[in-house]
Amino acid sequence: QATDISALTAPVLCDGGATSVTYNITDLCESGQDTATFTVTAPTSVSFDQQNLPADIAVECDSVPESEILTASTSCGSVDVIYSEERTDGNCSSSYELKRTWTVNDNCGSTIAHTQIIIVSDTTAPVAPSAPANVTFECIDNVPVAGNLTAVDNCTGNITVGGVDTFDNTNPCNIIITRTWTFTDDCGNTSSVVQTITVIDTTAPELTSDLDTDLTVSCANVPEIPSLKFTDNCSTNVDVVFDETNSFDEAILDDYEIIRTWTVSDACGNKTTYTQTLHVTLDEVVTEITAGDKCYDDGIVNLNDYLQTTNLTGVWEMLEGNTDATLEGNIFNPTLLELSLDFKPGTGGIDYLFKYATTDSGCVSVTYVSMNINAECTVLPCGSEDVIISKAITPNGDQWNENFEINGVELCGFVIDVKIFNRWGALVFESHNYQNDWNGKAMSGAIGNASKLPNGTYYYIIILKDSGLNPFTGPVYIGTK
Repeated sequence: QATDISALTAPVLCDGGATSVTYNITDLCESGQDTATFTVTAPTSVSFDQQNLPADIAVECDSVPESEILTASTSCGSVDVIYSEERTDGNCSSSYELKRTWTVNDNCGSTIAHTQIIIVSDTTAPVAPSAPANVTFECIDNVPVAGNLTAVDNCTGNITVGGVDTFDNTNPCNIIITRTWTFTDDCGNTSSVVQTITVIDTTAPELTSDLDTDLTVSCANVPEIPSLKFTDNCSTNVDVVFDETNSFDEAILDDYEIIRTWTVSDACGNKTTYTQTLHVTLDEVVTEITAGDKCYDDGIVNLNDYLQTTNLTGVWEMLEGNTDATLEGNIFNPTLLELSLDFKPGTGGIDYLFKYATTDSGCVSVTYVSMNINAECTVLPCGSEDVIISKAITPNGDQWNENFEINGVELCGFVIDVKIFNRWGALVFESHNYQNDWNGKAMSGAIGNASKLPNGTYYYIIILKDSGLNPFTGPVYIGTK
């Protein structure tokens, strides 16, 4: 059986031309040789299959495309595409150059390559979050510390930073804080958000003590001004101005009001007022003073010396006592008193009561001063040389020498025993408590029935009982002229 050598293949020749190939053919019946001649043309090029190869581009770091898959063809045999990528860093992590190369080699040593340059850059700032809302605080101490905010970056991931404060203290009572969060990526792209914080004190100091704002009190029991404490929400310096008004009128002497006012303010001029109103009932405050005993001859007395009030515009009056002693204003003059049976040593003196009315500390002030004026400092004339006895009586109605009188010791308190005798020794008058009232009238049964003793000289015996003095004797003439 013959063999068809046309179906046989020849080796590939890369330089063209013809070659002969000898085939040894053997079958079951015979064997032999045959020769065939082939003409082979070598490939001249290799090409990529794609019409539009990847071009050079410049992209953002978040837009770098995936490498394309390229294929190639050759006129002689098959080929593989070899891909390689080279990175050259720039000045930041998101700025660099990519060099992508696709290379094709065929079996005959032909080579083609395609290079794409990708310039990668980061020019996009991080996407900042929304800024916190602007806020206002009363005090600087209430302002919270700046917290952290996070921005989203297109290349390097999230960026978290803290806020930074700048202060405008031009007006210490209206401070403006600008709180800024600045987000910067590796390539220096920045974004920021700003929050404005206003610190303005609008609250006045507050009262921290208890205060009765409305009281009804007696004028004698007006409470002391309370010591109050105040606190401010922002500072320790509180200015307190106290004022008190009093509607008391000495000309009216009626119930009145005391209004106490505390005006408190802070350094920013925030001010408030606290008030206490006292409804004062006008009472009479009575003071009783005992001045003791004084001798009338010791001199004048200044009654103001006994006052406990400092208001000396009031009026003195004498309520009890002998008005022979005078009161002029505050000067009491007891030296004008005269000794008498009722006012002498041992009689106990005269009790005086004085009243002083004025106003004091918003009340009607009444002072009663009592004192005893006596004559204990006086030595009475009670000796025998002080006794004055009438020498004559002329009971004729002319008011001169009308009675037989024993004078000079009236204040001594002696009981006088008197006996009158005529010249013959007959008793014509007798009294055991003589009161200087005998005018020559005959004692009943003394001399007949005559009512008047005849003119003439008579004789007396006078005994001052309990005086320690000897009896007094002597003549007394009774006449009509």
